[in-house]
Amino acid sequence: MIFKDFDPLKGKMLQILDQNGKLVQPKLEPTIDKDILLKMYHTMVLGRVSDDKAIQYQRQGRMLTYAPNHGQEAAQVGSIAAMKDDDWLVLAFRELNAMLYKGVTLEQSYLYWYGNEMGSKYDEGVRVLPINVPIGSQINHAAGLAYAAKLQKKDEAAIVYIGDGGTSHGEFHEGVNFSGLFDLPVVIVIQNNQYAISTPRRKATKAKTLAQKAIAYGIPGIQVDGNDPLAMYLATSVARERAGKGEGPTLIEAVTYRMGPHTTSDNPKLYRSDEEVEEWKLKDPLIRFKAYLIEKGYLTEEEDEQLYKDAKENVKQTFQKVETSGDVPLEDIFRYTYDEMTPNLNEQLDEYKAYLEKAGA
Repeated sequence: MIFKDFDPLKGKMLQILDQNGKLVQPKLEPTIDKDILLKMYHTMVLGRVSDDKAIQYQRQGRMLTYAPNHGQEAAQVGSIAAMKDDDWLVLAFRELNAMLYKGVTLEQSYLYWYGNEMGSKYDEGVRVLPINVPIGSQINHAAGLAYAAKLQKKDEAAIVYIGDGGTSHGEFHEGVNFSGLFDLPVVIVIQNNQYAISTPRRKATKAKTLAQKAIAYGIPGIQVDGNDPLAMYLATSVARERAGKGEGPTLIEAVTYRMGPHTTSDNPKLYRSDEEVEEWKLKDPLIRFKAYLIEKGYLTEEEDEQLYKDAKENVKQTFQKVETSGDVPLEDIFRYTYDEMTPNLNEQLDEYKAYLEKAGA
């Protein structure tokens, strides 16, 4: 059991691939089909390209405030790839790569940050909850989904993501405690990207690791190199297996780094050094994953170059569609709060229609 071998209290972090893409724990290399490995890498590349372009679009005044993902691709894709199709993805607001892997389209993601209501409406069968900005509340959403699955005796689980800063919020503790108490099938991934906006992790908690917080709830916790997709996959696979057996939740701390700002409203140069950023650039998850795939004979430099070209063209065409998407029907702003609109919502809709008519809009 990897949780015994990699005890966060003993300072042991799970890593399978080093920053150069070399296996440092060959015996722990997970067995992953070639198609899955390539899907993981393709998603990470698309996530990287679309993330970098989103910042440009925002700076040009063509998109609203955006939360970058650059540097956290492996923490998301490595974990979501280990979950099952019927499992739920519950997110905060920095999980673009996990969303793309799970079936949310790039167009839908861009629509959300563009300010279009349809960016929160996913295709039928895509088990992803909408972006959740209130910090920590997504943990309770995941616990609720997992509790429902357990009551209905379904082989389903929920994977939920939260930032390191989010672990200081009360709803994190409430949701994890509830999940542990009722042995719910939940995988909780803390994306420790070192900063809660401008507050460094070392100033947010006295705990040496965030993984050890699991001890208080009586559940397993493990610290993982979040820039290593194989390590994230393995840890999540074991966690999902535990959930399927009715053994309850698992807490995974993915040690990674936010290469860009907290959001496009943030200036990270005010609170961290260029030297620190340069050090983390050497640990780029795409560099090590690419090297690993080339070593296995699953990818060539030429294929990789074409992959980036295709991603850039995809992003360009997608955003052109977003910019010409048009207005959202007024009813849609009210329609999706409940399964059926309540009398109060119908009243609000009618009142607003009357206001627009009077205003000549």
